Amino acid sequence: MEQLLKTAFYEKHVSLGAKMVEFGGWDMPVQYETGIVQEHLNTRKLAGLFDVSHMGRFIVGGPAALDFLQHVLTNNAAALEIEESQYTMIQDESGGAIDDAYLYRFLKEEYLLVVNASNREKDWQHLLGFKEKFGRVQIEDRTRQLCMLSLQGPKSKEFLSGIMDTGHLPEPLRNSLSTVQIHGSRVLIARTGYTGEPICFELFVDRKDALMIWDLLVQKGAVPVGLGARDTLRLEAGLPLYGHELGLDPAGNSIPIFACNLARFAVSFSALKGEFFGRGALARQFEAFKKIVDRDYDLMKDLPRLIQPIELQDKGIARAGAPVYSGGKPVGFVTSGTMVPYWQSEGRGLATAQSDDRQMRAIGLALVDSNLVEGDQIEIEIRGKNIRAVVVPYLLRNEAPPCCWPIRYEQLREEKMTIQAGDQTTDNVRTLIEKAAANTVWRQKECINLIPSEQSYSAMTRLLSIMDPVGRYAEHKQVKAFKEADIFYYQGTEFISEVEWLLQAELQKYLACTEVETRVISGQMANVAVFSALVDYLNRADRKSEQRRIRKVMNNHIIKGGHLSAQPMGALRDFVMRDPKWEKPAAINFPVLADNPYQIDMEVCRELIFEHRPELIILGKSMIIHREPVAEIRAVIDELGLDCILMYDMAHVLGLIGPYFQQPFKEGADIVTGSTHKTFFGTQRGIVAANYSEDDLHYDFWEAIQRRSFPGSLSNHHLGTLLGLLLAVYEMNYFKDGYQQAVLNNAKSFAMALKDCGLDVAGDPAISFTETHQVILNVGYAKGAEIAGRLEDNNIVLNYQAAPDEEGFTASGSLRTGVQEMTRFGMGQKDFGELAQFMADVILKGKDVQEEVRGFRQRFLDMQYCFSGKEYERQIEALHRLI
Repeated sequence: MEQLLKTAFYEKHVSLGAKMVEFGGWDMPVQYETGIVQEHLNTRKLAGLFDVSHMGRFIVGGPAALDFLQHVLTNNAAALEIEESQYTMIQDESGGAIDDAYLYRFLKEEYLLVVNASNREKDWQHLLGFKEKFGRVQIEDRTRQLCMLSLQGPKSKEFLSGIMDTGHLPEPLRNSLSTVQIHGSRVLIARTGYTGEPICFELFVDRKDALMIWDLLVQKGAVPVGLGARDTLRLEAGLPLYGHELGLDPAGNSIPIFACNLARFAVSFSALKGEFFGRGALARQFEAFKKIVDRDYDLMKDLPRLIQPIELQDKGIARAGAPVYSGGKPVGFVTSGTMVPYWQSEGRGLATAQSDDRQMRAIGLALVDSNLVEGDQIEIEIRGKNIRAVVVPYLLRNEAPPCCWPIRYEQLREEKMTIQAGDQTTDNVRTLIEKAAANTVWRQKECINLIPSEQSYSAMTRLLSIMDPVGRYAEHKQVKAFKEADIFYYQGTEFISEVEWLLQAELQKYLACTEVETRVISGQMANVAVFSALVDYLNRADRKSEQRRIRKVMNNHIIKGGHLSAQPMGALRDFVMRDPKWEKPAAINFPVLADNPYQIDMEVCRELIFEHRPELIILGKSMIIHREPVAEIRAVIDELGLDCILMYDMAHVLGLIGPYFQQPFKEGADIVTGSTHKTFFGTQRGIVAANYSEDDLHYDFWEAIQRRSFPGSLSNHHLGTLLGLLLAVYEMNYFKDGYQQAVLNNAKSFAMALKDCGLDVAGDPAISFTETHQVILNVGYAKGAEIAGRLEDNNIVLNYQAAPDEEGFTASGSLRTGVQEMTRFGMGQKDFGELAQFMADVILKGKDVQEEVRGFRQRFLDMQYCFSGKEYERQIEALHRLI
């Protein structure tokens, strides 16, 4: 009998009392003394540490390495930038899987390919069979020299970061990579894993240093986990295992790669791959798969069965190979099945948390006929009896880090809470009015509002916003035949026409520009109008062909504080091309400084602009504590001679435009968009502005923006809030100097006071942490929502936010605050110092300061920087009488 291989951790496993078994030719721990169930649960609540050094690790390098990988793997290796990885398959000619694998690019010159332990020798020989065809390719088996650990679970980030000397964890995005130093050892880290956990890392380290890394992680609290729990964890996550969901089915037939749901991400037909091995068979499967998704089964012969997650409804355990029936007819086989433990959750919505109550459930994966869909009832033959089960969409969800959440099928089918219309309509009316009044008192007179995207309106602005023409229509457009006169489509619009003209003039004065579009009713709509107009402008010479989208866009990534509307997941989605190399929207993100992720790294940014030559660059953030480098980027655009639009989305800082903050057009912006209700004085609307003259080359672009505003984006443009906005702009132009200086000074003083109170303030202390109205606090990983809730209970209202190194809003460890509204209610620098102490008492000491905050707010009830007083009493009384 051939002697089993041993990983560098073998003696460690034995000393911990692990049960050792043969797996893929290696002597591996299947479980430790705590057992599979507890190891599974420890991973879900704490952090599981797995020895996965039995997996094969091949280094692929040489001038022809990329061409080689493009041919022998299913995914598009050309899409990998340095410090990126991807899931892929090693395919056979018939479109089946020889193995599934992960491809990592830590260095420019080489790739790391990780394969399954049981397939390592087979994969090696298969790859060598293609090596000669590509010439200068080097393949090296580093399985014995390079150890591999997997750290998975909610506490993984805390434990791993706690042992690092230098370097940084990979960006908080799946498949990102980094290299760090741990006690003098070079460690490669990937945000990958095989458990479904959203907080997941895999580590590659030289054999001589491997035990040290293991010991350091265990000392931090990581729990050793064997192969048994690794299998139950991957099954709960719906992930395939070669020999079960990939390879041969229980009847000995090859399972098509597209039978596995992950094929959508693991197979590429990019032109960059050319005619790769097995492409024809995979293309046929893909065509069948697309039809099956639409419930068209005409091509089902090319993809007769799919892997589906299942949940048992009767008692029993589904095991691999068990026949599956539907309506008494055989429809497939179970490929994997067992009982898995899970933590019950408690609470609802954002308050959902893992309890200490553990349960068990019977689940599985099954290869079943492709026309079976979610909700279909099936039967599984177990020990001669048919046990009821159901096809489910998923068994686990992981988009709410730091935990993942088991989903029971009955939870998906719970009826949504319905609100019944009351029989006592008059009582309901009174209740509504009373609650609205109470909420207004609380928000306006009893609590401190620090949400940086909100602003209370002055009394006159509010009153004007509900005056006629609210509810009216005033659609209009310029008609060139009438010498570009604005033609209104409705009568009774003379007043609103005057209002719009005055509003444009006042905003042109405030923004120091020539053109303003005021009909858009939100900042997001303003951005949509610009993106749509740019597509229209780019296609102005060709009105017959399919319109091409924006070739490349540079923006602030959402995890670095970028605006949602400037993301491919937001308003940009339908207007930017998919990059043929990356096979995703062609958005390049601004690089940030290593020691300050809230500030753009201009040196690297210049290189990226030179490399990618974007057609649109979008500045602006929702977490903004620095001026944006408008002038610097304009200089790069001009130096390179780019035909590129420089846009500044000033949603959060529109009310700060001027000599104390930034003057965007003077600094070189082409387009400014913004919301008019954050630092600006209201109402809730949006604007687009430009500084083009009619003989400017880009004036056609401005005219496209007008067309894409109306009729492209809206019809009725909410005339009441337009009227209120005119008054707000009058206020802004009149009071801006005092207001802007007060906001910027208050923000700096607030930041320094919070720091002096012992809180962790983000940003650069050399500039008092902020150059805007915002101050950002770090309160601890995944603690943001809970602390924001405690502050709200104490009448301090702000919002929790994910920091640039956090995985999503549910993992938020930051609080985002803004001083603009309370500045307008008269708070000064000393007052923000008092507020900082209240916040520290709540955050650091857990004190109840609600009554103190309510009393504190009584000092700040009268709005400043607005038109008020006796000289306006008659006009305000007249408006009140009309309500």
